[in-house]
Amino acid sequence: MKKYLIILPLLFLINFLTQTFSQEIFNNELTGIPNWYNAQLPPGPKPNKNTTLSLIMVKGNKFINAEGDTILFRGLAFADPDKIEADGRWKKEIFQSLKDLGANLVRIPIHPIAWRNRTPDKYLKLLDQAVNWSTELGLYVIIDWHSIGNLKAGLFQDPYYITSLTETLNFWRTIAQHFSGNNTVAFYELFNEPTLYNGQLGRMTWSEWREINEEMIELIRAFDKETIPLVAGLDWAYDLTPLNYDPVNAEGIGYVSHPYPHKRTPPYEPKWDEAFGFAAARYPVFATEFGFTLGDLSMKDNYEYGKAIIKFLEDRGISWAWWIYDPHWYPQMIKSWDNPTLTDNGQFFKDAADGIVGDK
Repeated sequence: MKKYLIILPLLFLINFLTQTFSQEIFNNELTGIPNWYNAQLPPGPKPNKNTTLSLIMVKGNKFINAEGDTILFRGLAFADPDKIEADGRWKKEIFQSLKDLGANLVRIPIHPIAWRNRTPDKYLKLLDQAVNWSTELGLYVIIDWHSIGNLKAGLFQDPYYITSLTETLNFWRTIAQHFSGNNTVAFYELFNEPTLYNGQLGRMTWSEWREINEEMIELIRAFDKETIPLVAGLDWAYDLTPLNYDPVNAEGIGYVSHPYPHKRTPPYEPKWDEAFGFAAARYPVFATEFGFTLGDLSMKDNYEYGKAIIKFLEDRGISWAWWIYDPHWYPQMIKSWDNPTLTDNGQFFKDAADGIVGDK
């Protein structure tokens, strides 16, 4: 058994290195011209422009639309589209389900391994379907590069999060070229959860992480000057305290926190204020991922947390997106695809989106 535990990570690593090397060769390969000095890079993806929904912008510490109205997002995430498609459930109906639950935004997590395995061209077809369906239903979209780890060191929490700075930059270059001018895609979440995993994933200071994000933002804005980049704090996208002294050097961005209940113990509010709530007085903050994780994931074990976090966020004008509309990924919001009865985690989102969160 131990032998297999050693071999399996090695196989993942070999597969990743092979694909990454192949990708970087592809990005620089000749186009079949005998004289290498006449070589050209492949053309970028065809743009998917759409101005049906109002453009979302940053004004001060708020998100606003083109009419000047302040927008508070109450969103939902589903699983990686590649996984949903493999489940045979990649249909407009899933987007309708999110809207019916009260969401006005959908967060789309794209895992590096899925992006590579499907190939960028084929993955963009899934994203085009997602964005077109969202537009038809009046839902805004976050595109989320869903990795967890230390991008500077190239060390990651699990094999499916493995990526590289080169691949990450290429991902955002492709996405920005393709969705520039598409108002439905309101946000680019640059990196899901940066973490050092208590030192197990190497070293990276906030200033180093800030500079990496500034590089991503600069690259994106060479192609897309409107979509709002979202920058996550360290500690699994929880800690924004460095904004007190060293904010990202870019305008028109938002910041991300993932305030799961297991991150802190009650009383929650003073700790949330210290970690990320304070930032909402100066910058737009978006809690893009959280949900029930305590005990058996029941209302009994999580309701007091849920009530507290929703009040905390809404009182400060912080947009939020709940995790996750899927029967397999934790913490599940539905019991199965064939029986999409809401779990307690799902029912709480519906109640919160409807404004029905009080004493029970």
